[in-house]
Amino acid sequence: MTDRPWDRFLTSSDREVISAAGYGESGGFGERPVLLVVDMTYNFCGDRAEPILASIKSWRASCGQAAWDAVPQIKELIAVARQRGVPVIYTLRDARDDGWDRGRWRGKNRRSGEDAGRDGNRIITELAPQPGDIVLRKQKPSAFFATPLIAQLTQLRCDTVIVAGCTTSGCVRATVLDAFSYNLRVAVPQDAVFDRAEASHAVSLFDMNAKYADVMRAAEIVAWLRAVPRGLFDLPE
Repeated sequence: MTDRPWDRFLTSSDREVISAAGYGESGGFGERPVLLVVDMTYNFCGDRAEPILASIKSWRASCGQAAWDAVPQIKELIAVARQRGVPVIYTLRDARDDGWDRGRWRGKNRRSGEDAGRDGNRIITELAPQPGDIVLRKQKPSAFFATPLIAQLTQLRCDTVIVAGCTTSGCVRATVLDAFSYNLRVAVPQDAVFDRAEASHAVSLFDMNAKYADVMRAAEIVAWLRAVPRGLFDLPE
């Protein structure tokens, strides 16, 4: 795979060090995967495909066009996972309407008060959950922090987590690190995750691929999912 998003950000010294230290080997897939779709809500995507500077005028946390560029790949991952009976778990924000429980989020963005009372915490229509999918609410970046996710994965006997969604440097990365910490295999589709800043996106993918996950194209993960045996999981009706 040659089209690595981080290639143009690395120095020759970076490449030499990573190679000499032995990082970046493929961890491989397990046998019982789950697809985790992180925070694909209007708050982070906006309500249409448009440049990010236009989108954040209305949706301060939006990633603009990058979000909508990732939607077709995420949509295909979801469709194939459902077809194979692989669990699809969505995350979205869990917060009071008045923002009182936002914790330290409130101190890190001068526009944080704009979220109060706005109904942007809904998964975009293009990727809407269906019966049998699982929707998980979280207050912090990682999908594992203070949620029942690890208990649900234990119940499903999952050994592999595919993490798509946003943002690459934030909730995706935090979720990947926690999945790795629970000794799960992790795959990240580089064209099905996104961020507000190109450098943050690219360097976060580089770091995850070096140490915590296998970063690859969504099409490669889709091809693997198509071979997963049906009937492995007892999912909600």
